Amino acid sequence: MKLLAIIEAYSMTGPAKNLIEFATLARELGVDTTIATFIRGQESNIFIETARSSSVPVHVLRERSLADRAVLKDLAGLVERENPDVIQTHAVKSHFLARLAGLPKSAPWIAFHHGYTWPAFRARAYNQLDRWSLRAASKVLTVSIPFRDELASKGVQPDRIEIVHNAIRPDWGTAKPPADLNIAPDRKVILIVGRLSREKDHLTLLRAVERIKNLNPHLLIVGEGPERARIEQEIKQLGLSAHVTLTGHQLSAEPYYGIANLAVLASLSEGSPNALLEAMAAGVPVVATNVGGIPEIVKHKESALLVPPADIDAMAAAMTQLLTNSSQARNLADRARMLVLVKHSPQARAKRLVDIYNSLRPSDTP
Repeated sequence: MKLLAIIEAYSMTGPAKNLIEFATLARELGVDTTIATFIRGQESNIFIETARSSSVPVHVLRERSLADRAVLKDLAGLVERENPDVIQTHAVKSHFLARLAGLPKSAPWIAFHHGYTWPAFRARAYNQLDRWSLRAASKVLTVSIPFRDELASKGVQPDRIEIVHNAIRPDWGTAKPPADLNIAPDRKVILIVGRLSREKDHLTLLRAVERIKNLNPHLLIVGEGPERARIEQEIKQLGLSAHVTLTGHQLSAEPYYGIANLAVLASLSEGSPNALLEAMAAGVPVVATNVGGIPEIVKHKESALLVPPADIDAMAAAMTQLLTNSSQARNLADRARMLVLVKHSPQARAKRLVDIYNSLRPSDTP
C-alpha cells in the first residue's frame, strides 16, 4: 500500500511524532509512507529532518505567502505523481487544502482530527473550515469520545468516525535526566509537558502550586507557545520565581520524567494526550483533569487522580495527596504503566490504522 500523509509541522508535536513512528512500524505491515509538508521562508525544520533521518520520504510544498494558491496545484501534482492508495491529512489546514485541491477524487481520504487549540481569533476562525472539509473525508479518525461527538455536531456522518487512541513505546522514559537544571535535591518536582497554549491551563496549575509551597515544590514547565508571557507574569505575581523553571521547546521531554515526582495535566480540553501516556510509560504518578479522552485512558484512584478543570483547590489537594503518600503514588504509577503495556503499544495502533486503510481500498486491490 502507498500512503501519502499531508501535515503542517515545524517541530516534533504529538501528531508529528505519531506519524513518523507509524511510518516506521507500518513498513513491516506492507505500507510505504510518503510525507508531504508545507514550509514558508525556511529550507528545512526539525520535523523534516527527523522524518528523513527515519528514512521516511518527505516532499516539501513551498508557500510563498499565507494564502498561496499555487500550493493547490503543487499538491494535486504530487498526488498525480505519487498515485497513492490512501491519502491521509492532519489538522485543519491540510484537511482544507486536500478538499479544495480535489484530492478525495484521487484516492480514499482519511482525515486525522487531533482537536483544536485556542490561539488567536484568526486561528479559531480557521478551525471552522473543518465544517466543510471533513464532510468529504472517507473516514475521520479522532482520539476521544467527546471529539467524536463534536465532529458529528459539525456534520460528519457518525459511521465515518473512528476513535484511535495514541500510543507510546513501553521503554519510553529511560533517558538520562538533564544535569543543568539546578533544582535542589530536596524539592518535589512537578512536571507539565505541552505547548504553552490557553487550553493547557498552566495558570490554574501555577495557582495550585502556590497553595502547596509548604511542600517545597518545584514546577518544571517543558514546552513553548503563545501563552509564555502570561505564564511568566503569573509566576512573578504569585512569588514563584524560585519554584518554577521554564525549559522552552525541547526536542524530547523524555529526560525530564526521570527527575519528576509527579506529572500534571491541567488542560481544559484534551484528546488522547501524549504527555499522559509519557508519564504512564515513565512510571511517574499523574494528576490530570477529567476532560476529553483522559478518562478513557486512566481511571480516578485506579491509575491516576482526576480533578475538575480549572479547579485550583481540587488540583492542589490531589497534588498534596500524591506528594505526601508515596505508597498511593507508587500504586497508581504501577497500574498506569501496566495499562501502557497492555493497551497502548505503537504496534497495536499501527495495525489498527492499517486495518482501517485496507477497509477503504477497492475489494479487488491486492
